[in-house]
Amino acid sequence: MESKHFETQAIRTQADNSLYREHSTPIYMTSSFTFDDAEQARALFSDEIEGNIYTRFSNPNNNELVSKLCLLEGTEDGIPTASGMSAMFSSMAALLKSGDHILASRSLFGSTHQILTQIFPKWGIEHTYADIEKPETWESLIQKNTKMIFVETPSNPGLDLVDLEWLGKLAEAHGLILNVDNCFATPYLQRPADFGAHLVTHSATKFMDGQGRTIAGMILGKKDLIQDVRFFARHTGPSLSPFNAWVLSKSLETLAVRMDRHCENALKLAEYLEGHQELEFVKYPFLKSHPQYELAQKQMKKGGGIITFCVKGGIERGRKFLDSLKMLSLTANLGDTRTTVTHPASTTHSKLTEEERQNVGILPGLVRVSAGLENVNDILEDIENALRASKNASQVKVD
Repeated sequence: MESKHFETQAIRTQADNSLYREHSTPIYMTSSFTFDDAEQARALFSDEIEGNIYTRFSNPNNNELVSKLCLLEGTEDGIPTASGMSAMFSSMAALLKSGDHILASRSLFGSTHQILTQIFPKWGIEHTYADIEKPETWESLIQKNTKMIFVETPSNPGLDLVDLEWLGKLAEAHGLILNVDNCFATPYLQRPADFGAHLVTHSATKFMDGQGRTIAGMILGKKDLIQDVRFFARHTGPSLSPFNAWVLSKSLETLAVRMDRHCENALKLAEYLEGHQELEFVKYPFLKSHPQYELAQKQMKKGGGIITFCVKGGIERGRKFLDSLKMLSLTANLGDTRTTVTHPASTTHSKLTEEERQNVGILPGLVRVSAGLENVNDILEDIENALRASKNASQVKVD
């Protein structure tokens, strides 16, 4: 049965059954695959026929995961990778050469920033940052040697949005590859390829897995581009293990119901905390106070599972707040069933200079919360108690 419904595709897309007629796809923990004869081996290596050769190249579990995600993202092809950052790196390194230029949103994850500023310059690959709040300046930043536009939307951790329809048209007008990190939204909430993205990248470690068990990445997109990325990955080796691919494929079966709950809890948290006397601000794409609320409504199904807020009292108050939490997990990961909290200025974005953090809205007191699947009242109680306790601790120190 064919279906266009997200939930059905995520559940019913599976590898072909083996002779054992299993209902759930088994794990193919094998490093290589045998050939029927020498001619088949020759044809497989020359790409005359399709089939599995070596798990670094492909594997039934990896193939199932890719097939499923291509349906969900609306892309032609894809490859899984060993981590989110290997996906980000490979999606750029495979398609760029010395002398090329990337136009990137300034609001990026810390490690992606390090690739652009510390690693690519060694290879002669340049970049220019564009400000999300100044879309009118982007076209003027495109150079003769620009080959790719790279963005996150919503961004990590600032939750800034880029207009994907506008960006898709800009990339098309200048013949550029549009590469979108869709990690925060997942294909359930947003499909960048529908707006003209040529590549869609993911840290599948986050909401796709959803339970903090695996490290993985995904690169999805146009078939001709993925062919070049596959060549790069095949010979540089950022391959995903069959076990992790199996875990992720099963995880996708519950992605829709999990994201519904993540989004429901995050919105309730944001609405409760907005205007709180101990906070400078609260930011969430589906809050009407978000500066890009209308854009979020246009290109996202729901607001996602991440909220950010800035505690009054700066970095010291922020640390006291984290130390006062009793239930929520202090960890740099996100997208877990358990609500997680982190302080970006001292963790995920600590390698940036203070000026660079200020430029993307990472203030000293900024806290990122990934809303889990617990009862929202328990999450709220822990946050409220920690705000109260951290305020009292700050007052004691002053006295």
